[in-house]
Amino acid sequence: MKKAKDDNTEGQILDAAKNVFQSKGMDGARMQEIADKAGINKAMLHYYYRSKQLLFEAVFKNAFSLLAPQLNAILNDDSSIEDKIKNFTSNYIAFIIKHPYLPNFIIQELNRNPAFILKLKENKGFPNLEKFKKQVALEVEKGIIKPISAEQLFINILALNVFPFVAKPLIMAFTNVNDKTYKQLMENRKTEVADFIINSIKKH
Repeated sequence: MKKAKDDNTEGQILDAAKNVFQSKGMDGARMQEIADKAGINKAMLHYYYRSKQLLFEAVFKNAFSLLAPQLNAILNDDSSIEDKIKNFTSNYIAFIIKHPYLPNFIIQELNRNPAFILKLKENKGFPNLEKFKKQVALEVEKGIIKPISAEQLFINILALNVFPFVAKPLIMAFTNVNDKTYKQLMENRKTEVADFIINSIKKH
């Protein structure tokens, strides 16, 4: 019974923390606010997570463990490179719209602690590119797509998907849009990014 109660409390904490981190960011979030939202006192919160950083990592790992296997499944299924680009982009953007704190957290953590990526790689379902690399080489050889290395193609996919979320304030300032319009722009990117990349590599 106690274990179920512990799991339930921890779930409440992670949900509350996710909401606060999403609205306030890592720096703006306060442990007291997270405790209040979870319906517990601050001492109880510190019993589960002794620092904001540890709590942030737990929230992040929780979300990443949902995203990584999805992306890995797409990279390793039997669909064409074109379909992989469409599915990867659509899934990634849909997920990040729901978990907007993730890209900035990854970059912040990698800058602060380069060994952090080793922790991520321990995650079950961490994306594996081996099949993707072979498939790109094969489609280049067959003349389906223009000559490009799988690494460069993957970096292009990642960059076009990740950057707009990491640089949200910059993009909003440049394009002079409000939050609602920005969200719509991101929704549109589910197909825009895929079309842009596919058109750049497809042999016409």
